[in-house]
Amino acid sequence: YKWDDKSTYIKKAPYFDNMKIEIEEPKDILNARVLVMLGDSITTDHISPAGSIHPKSPAGEYLISKGVEPKDFNSYGSRRGNHEVMVRGTFANVRLKNLLVNKEGWWTIYIPEKKEMTIYEASLKYKENNIPLIVLAGKEYGSGSSRDWAAKGPYLLGIKAVIAESFERIHRSNLVGMGILPLQFKEGENYKVLGLDGFENYNILGISEGLKPRKILKVQAIKEDGKIIEFEVICRLDNYVEIEYYKNGGILQYVLRKFLKDESV
Repeated sequence: YKWDDKSTYIKKAPYFDNMKIEIEEPKDILNARVLVMLGDSITTDHISPAGSIHPKSPAGEYLISKGVEPKDFNSYGSRRGNHEVMVRGTFANVRLKNLLVNKEGWWTIYIPEKKEMTIYEASLKYKENNIPLIVLAGKEYGSGSSRDWAAKGPYLLGIKAVIAESFERIHRSNLVGMGILPLQFKEGENYKVLGLDGFENYNILGISEGLKPRKILKVQAIKEDGKIIEFEVICRLDNYVEIEYYKNGGILQYVLRKFLKDESV
């Protein structure tokens, strides 16, 4: 397919960039930071809105920089073939309440510098510094209509795991399909009970020792004063097929590797 570099509707997505033919064994997630800390009943529309694009949002500013007038923005849904728009639209719902900041919308704190910036901008700075990202959430994370970009967007932001009290069934499956670990707090635990504020450094341990369905993993949350809060989570890879998807980095990579292997036989 001949891609049109000037198109603001469809672009070649980077899902297979730097993909190796052989899979690498999954490693523990170390020195991770929280990109967003969310409450209960976060919907797929909070995560990846489908409606109008705000001119002051990261996606709006991107389109303006490409010469698109706000009257011609159209919707996120219509631009779902352009990952540059959609990744900037991830967690950019005007009603999103990220508990790391005192306002609604597409904002967060870049923790190493204690600086407020857009979620997209912070994700780039974390990526530059090779810092993996996680999401902290409450009950029913990913509820509402099934939306593939609610998993694709976080993947492109650099999110490696979502730690929540519970997940909507299809969204949990979509996270696995994009190589993001859904981790569930144990019964009766959540970030409030454990005393987490989202500004900790996180280590997720037990992945590198091998995975099995619903394996218990250990999480260390290291406070700024050095105090360590340790707790266990249920790794919601619920069967061996999902473990294979995760090991491959997601279902797309799994399918491509399988195709390449079959071709070479």
